[in-house]
Amino acid sequence: MAFKMTNKDYDKLVKKASPNSKLLLDTSLAFVTGGSICVIGQLLLNLYLKLNIDKETASNLTSVSMIFIGAFLTALNVYGDIARFGGAGTLVPITGFANSVVSSAMEFKSEGFIMGLGTKIFIIAGPVVVYAVISGVVCGILKYIMLIFGG
Repeated sequence: MAFKMTNKDYDKLVKKASPNSKLLLDTSLAFVTGGSICVIGQLLLNLYLKLNIDKETASNLTSVSMIFIGAFLTALNVYGDIARFGGAGTLVPITGFANSVVSSAMEFKSEGFIMGLGTKIFIIAGPVVVYAVISGVVCGILKYIMLIFGG
């Protein structure tokens, strides 16, 4: 004999089991966390500029430094704790991308360097790179069309 449940009964069960969302708190924590990551990036940029490094090189060094920090904190299992606190605030900055790549690598390292780390590291990075390239091409075509028609 099968147990039958109506849609109303199911909705009641889901509402009872689901925690209430604290939207204001969650968005505030995401804002503060993402903003803090960006402040760290700005501080690094200012430091590099104070060291008389040209602006383009300083910007590149800042990006590399932020990627390193994100990857390093992921390797130490600290970035996950920051993400649990700050939610989406850790996903948007460049450190979130570094975290996703390193997390994939760490998860599959037991399968070896080639079939584990070498292939699985691109589970997250691959689609991001593909969509970035496609977006760049589409934007380039749109800009070219706008230039042709006087835009």
